[in-house]
Amino acid sequence: MKKISVWLSAMRLRTLPLSVSGIIVASGLAYYKGIFNLSIFALALLTTVSLQILSNLANDYGDGVKGTDNDDRIGPERALQSGAISPKEMLNAIKINSLISMILAVSLIAVSFGLKHIALAVIFLALAIAALAAAIKYTVGDSAYGYKGLGDVFVFLFFGLVSVLGCYILYAKTLHSIMLLPAITFGALSAAVLNLNNMRDIDSDKTANKITLAVRLGRQNAKLYHYALIGIAIASSLWFGMVYYKNPIQLLFTIVYIPLILHALKVYKNTKPKQLDPELKKVALSTFFLSVLLALSFVF
Repeated sequence: MKKISVWLSAMRLRTLPLSVSGIIVASGLAYYKGIFNLSIFALALLTTVSLQILSNLANDYGDGVKGTDNDDRIGPERALQSGAISPKEMLNAIKINSLISMILAVSLIAVSFGLKHIALAVIFLALAIAALAAAIKYTVGDSAYGYKGLGDVFVFLFFGLVSVLGCYILYAKTLHSIMLLPAITFGALSAAVLNLNNMRDIDSDKTANKITLAVRLGRQNAKLYHYALIGIAIASSLWFGMVYYKNPIQLLFTIVYIPLILHALKVYKNTKPKQLDPELKKVALSTFFLSVLLALSFVF
């Protein structure tokens, strides 16, 4: 039973709501357009969750074997760091999860495109392989992009553009340009979560030679970057909501701006990196609820 709890902790279940936010808002617009498909929605959620768990396990493994996760790190103790899971066990879990992710992705592509849209199926198969590689290569290997300040770029691409635009194409078989707005919203908020994590760990990452964007920018510039991400997310989501505005209840999603603005103020006043840790959950959950309320606005 204890081993199960250790594995659940390694999977970092609290990150899962953030990962599915793009799927939810794209599915909301698909419902509004009359092209929603429950099978696509379910498989898209399962594929995204599986890839997120894979990323979390690979992150634990990569940082663990490199020694980045050590006693100087502020965040919660990781599985490899604590010795609760061995590197071999984690590597085996990564391999199994990779297989599960690919099976789910291929199933999603088959259900969505079948034999009628071969070109799109090939493109999405390539995207699935790229997402799988990105999930692993964030911290694993000598060329891990998370150690070169590129984590934010990949998070924006996969949690924003690929998640939102890709999911909508699964339903519509074409791209709607207006979907760029929520893609930017959820890409920016996902990057904000990563930046918050990296600001918290800026000192230990610098010592371990993990050169994140926060390390490159320095603490004060990383804060400015953070405010920009929150501001861009608010502006793009409001623009998106106003495009489909019909009645005041559709603007209910704007209530999520309150915790996001309060969060930005807390970051502004912060002087102790450890105090940023609880903010991760706040931004992740705010992002999730923003996606839910935006999706529901299409129902009214």
